[in-house]
Amino acid sequence: MMEKKNFYLFLLILGTAFWGISFPVTKMSIGNISQSTFLFYRFFFASILIGLIFHKQLKNINLKSIKAGIGLAIPLTFGIHFQTLGIVKHTSASQCAFVAGMCVVIIPILKIVFYKSVIEPKIWFSATLALLGLGIISLTKNFSISIGDVYILIGTVGFSYYLIKVEHFAGKNSIIQTLVPMFTTSAILMFLISLFDSSANWFPENNNFWIGVLFCSLLSTAYMYSVSNIAQKYISAEKVAIIYLFEPVFASIASFFILNENLTWRLLIGGSLILIATLISEIKFSKLRKVKSV
Repeated sequence: MMEKKNFYLFLLILGTAFWGISFPVTKMSIGNISQSTFLFYRFFFASILIGLIFHKQLKNINLKSIKAGIGLAIPLTFGIHFQTLGIVKHTSASQCAFVAGMCVVIIPILKIVFYKSVIEPKIWFSATLALLGLGIISLTKNFSISIGDVYILIGTVGFSYYLIKVEHFAGKNSIIQTLVPMFTTSAILMFLISLFDSSANWFPENNNFWIGVLFCSLLSTAYMYSVSNIAQKYISAEKVAIIYLFEPVFASIASFFILNENLTWRLLIGGSLILIATLISEIKFSKLRKVKSV
């Protein structure tokens, strides 16, 4: 049991590296090409890859799993679409990754809205600290926030809601049967969006575009979403959420080497505050008090 847990722990950390690297890879791959067709191909190939990997489980797909997959695809597509729009058109890859990392703080807040959960004081503190970090990263000399940051934050809210729906469904059902319907629906949604995108290019001659599509489809989508769901059989949700915080770290490192983006003090300080906030939001202070009292 412990060996499997450590194995999936390694695979999960490796997956966050793929997620982090996907930010600069996406920015480099798309360039002046429409992000809508990029995302269509990303979801399309991911659905095929996951279908091949879990072909035995496809026999167990029923109407319930198809409906659940469609329900998960809507917030997932919404989130990734806006995050990609922000990173490609309006902001740096490393900054996008740090802002996207706020989902660990946003998730508990959304649970209050949709599930009437009681929010703990540490969450309020974490949210305030994370917003402070976001302000240090995003605010300009004119005290304004770029449209790219707004797009990314909107996308992060959508992705956070998606994670909540996954947790809600996976608690009572097998999430694997929803993966193919989910990514297929996402591909269809992005195909429809592409039809209304005047800048859509269906067959770009840029090799970087197709390299990025293959990387994101195989590693940051098919691999990561499969591993993260299977890993939760052996690793607690709290531990998985903390592991996800490796993503912006890998994104910043990858952006430095791939895109030659500067690691500015504003980015490092603001990003550090966001990371600290997300860590605080996951700490079980009640258990720490019990340990001290023993």
